[in-house]
Amino acid sequence: MTIAEYQQKVDAWIHKYGVRYFDESTNMMLLMEEVGELSRLMARKFGEQSFKNPEHASTVDQQIADEMSDIIFVLTCLSNQMQIDLTSSLERNFAKKTNRDGGRHLQNEKLNPH
Repeated sequence: MTIAEYQQKVDAWIHKYGVRYFDESTNMMLLMEEVGELSRLMARKFGEQSFKNPEHASTVDQQIADEMSDIIFVLTCLSNQMQIDLTSSLERNFAKKTNRDGGRHLQNEKLNPH
């Protein structure tokens, strides 16, 4: 599915099951909540924290994928309600990063120690 198709699919879902979009400030807080949930899982998989319930460790990769999907869903809600075409925005952002960072990382001695 394309990004535009996903934006349309989210919009249709919101109007069918969610009644309407939450306001932008509520969606922003929900986004932070989802990022926090991803952060908690990342701290346990890649950081020094451990799971309170060891059984959760066996499904951590799926949980991480689910949280990433939740983040994309809420970002898409915000984009839709603010009339942001994510495809165009992502293309502009990619061009900006390429222009700005096209040689910077290649010349970074911390990344290329040779």
